[in-house]
Amino acid sequence: MASGQGGAPTAAAGSGGAGPDEPDPADSINHMLILDLVYIWVGVIGAIAIHRLVLLYVAHTRKMACLGNEKQRYFAMPESKYAAFKRYVLDSPIFRKRHNREFMLSSAVNVGTLPTRLQTIFIIIYYGINIAFTVILLPYGTKSFLDDLRDRAGNLATLNMIPLLLMAGRNNILIWALDISFDTYNLLHRWLGRLVVLEAATHAIAWSVATVEESGWAALWKAASHSQLILTGTISVCAFGFLMLHSPSLVRHAYYETFLHAHILVALTAVIVLWMHLDEFPGAQNLLLAALVVWGFERFMRVQNLVRNNIGAGGTLADIQALPGDAMRVTLRLARPWKFKPGQHVFLYIPTIGWWTNHPFSLAWSSEQQDVFTEKGLPLNRQDVLSIRKTSMSLIIRRRTGFTDKLWAKAEKSLNGKFSIRAFVEGPYGSQDLSSYGTVLLFAAGVGITHQVPFLRSLVADYSNSTGAVRRVTLVWIIQSPEHLEWIRPWMTDILGMEGRRDVLRILLFITRPRSTKEIQSLSASVQMFPGKPDVNAILAQQQQQQVGAMAVTVCGTGSLSDDVRRAVRLRCQTTTIDFIENAFSW
Repeated sequence: MASGQGGAPTAAAGSGGAGPDEPDPADSINHMLILDLVYIWVGVIGAIAIHRLVLLYVAHTRKMACLGNEKQRYFAMPESKYAAFKRYVLDSPIFRKRHNREFMLSSAVNVGTLPTRLQTIFIIIYYGINIAFTVILLPYGTKSFLDDLRDRAGNLATLNMIPLLLMAGRNNILIWALDISFDTYNLLHRWLGRLVVLEAATHAIAWSVATVEESGWAALWKAASHSQLILTGTISVCAFGFLMLHSPSLVRHAYYETFLHAHILVALTAVIVLWMHLDEFPGAQNLLLAALVVWGFERFMRVQNLVRNNIGAGGTLADIQALPGDAMRVTLRLARPWKFKPGQHVFLYIPTIGWWTNHPFSLAWSSEQQDVFTEKGLPLNRQDVLSIRKTSMSLIIRRRTGFTDKLWAKAEKSLNGKFSIRAFVEGPYGSQDLSSYGTVLLFAAGVGITHQVPFLRSLVADYSNSTGAVRRVTLVWIIQSPEHLEWIRPWMTDILGMEGRRDVLRILLFITRPRSTKEIQSLSASVQMFPGKPDVNAILAQQQQQQVGAMAVTVCGTGSLSDDVRRAVRLRCQTTTIDFIENAFSW
């Protein structure tokens, strides 16, 4: 994917204006366009960074101003232009409502979701820029046209591999710097991959047409079989083509673990062969080197994270307990714990169950345990107690297919549905701070409650300690059966016993498949149970009428629930200040 293919005339030969010691005009144009594309990326990242800094400043100011303010009326009023931007661009799906709800050909066949309106705008504009940069300033009607097109497309493809590999990793520094979810970067990774394939194909086609026009089909086959430059380029283009063809959602979701391993293996093959292809072109090879440095750094961060979290102090153990409703409570006794924050998730490795595969799960709870006696029963001093203190972090896993099915089967066969096993934890990734909002409304469906539980504890503690702006917290949890309450019962018992909980927290439980009406029993005025599904718009309308300060509405659950909440927020965000936060994992 670079200039000067073997078997074809060089760009300089047909440019007609460059002497032996003068820079090739075509190369100068290519260099200029590459710099322009880099400047565009820097500009976009800079603009998003400024937006994030402004939001952080607003949140901090709001929190400080509301610590002793019970009404918070100023912050409940939206800024009209920014509210309109959120409604029609920032939080908007492409069309009317559908975004995270998956398109299903059957109950087992998933063909993906739609991007948001802002994501779509970015993708269209970036594709347009790349198309324009591919075709502008070419010497149309001259013999060097195809050579220059070949060079241009190859250089753009190689440059785009830098953001392509950057957005593939969960240690992407832009996730932290710009507060954009890995889910969004994953989407952009897929679209950038398609763009790289299209530019690589243009590069190969331009060379093929020029070679056939000049020397015939025999020269094409001879170059492909005898030239390392052409052979490695052909293999690389074919490998990238395979990566695109086997990556549609239909394949990824049906055979995810097979897809992932094949994807990584073929991608490595494509990059290695591409490096060989660019041996004669140091400029393009430097672009590829930058992409490889990005990828290598991400992999290094994964390894050091695993070593830091799990090596030493007896390692990390996972206590697995089978729960009603095909769920498991996993308590991780970490070798080296970190500071737990709401909104964090980890990637869990259990080699005896899933080999080297790993899967993302939201952290639901954190607690400390310690053994204050030695084997002889003698009490330890304070320093020894602190040194053996062990932090455990817990999550809930719902049984699906593959890894989770194997884990569930082992738990079900174990004594009392419990067993312990060696595990490795990578993370934590992500976190969210809702302490600057006066009103917080949390929606969860099924196992999505694991993401919301930490916020309940944190927000109630902020209210009790007067360390946050929060004055109203409402949890809406949708489950199929009351037995699913057992998933979080020990944690919810702790939360319901916290000081000030009755003044700030309200819980609404919706049971979609109750066996009888007797199961629907509200525990108190602040913990209520209802049959069926909630009316999201009505709940949000009620919260808005009683809103204190700015409101955060966060959702973690099914795609249809996320879309319902998104639409309800968009319809009302121009009346009062409401921020929508969607939490989703996609692949």
